Amino acid sequence: MRQLLQALLNKLEISDTLDESSFPYRLSKSKYYVCFSHTAAHNKDEFNKKSHQNIPAISYSKIAAVISRRRPAGIDIEHNNVAWHIVKRFYSDNEVTILQTLPKNQRDYIAKLLWQIKESFIKIHQYTLAQGLGIDYSNVIPALTDDINKDLITISHTNDQSNHQIAVLQADQTVVVF
Repeated sequence: MRQLLQALLNKLEISDTLDESSFPYRLSKSKYYVCFSHTAAHNKDEFNKKSHQNIPAISYSKIAAVISRRRPAGIDIEHNNVAWHIVKRFYSDNEVTILQTLPKNQRDYIAKLLWQIKESFIKIHQYTLAQGLGIDYSNVIPALTDDINKDLITISHTNDQSNHQIAVLQADQTVVVF
């Protein structure tokens, strides 16, 4: 992640270093906010239980970073869907009710995007996982479903505390909240 950040700083012509002493992370001199996300690579020597052989698994590992000048931003990359029993346990009643009305494949995809949105806000506000997952973001579901075929989905999210933009980069399986 440090290499990615350094490449990003070089591209933006910013001479600075990451201050990791507190969260959210900030750059030492400029005080810009920095947030990271990554996906875990699959084990390359994964044991194939069906054939009882060691078969190299394809490794898909991604990392991402976002830098924000004025306030914390959140980013999340996610390849896997969220299990429905996890959704029912942690998501708000409103979210679950709306998700249940969707066809299963769309439901699973929107549930994953909601997870990513929640993770991004957790990083911004420093919520605990349980706090952040329990927040109701059902108001963004219509925009997610309406624009599901677009490469880029942008949503304004306003609540009592703040006004944020949500960007869903579908090809990269990435959500950025800023």
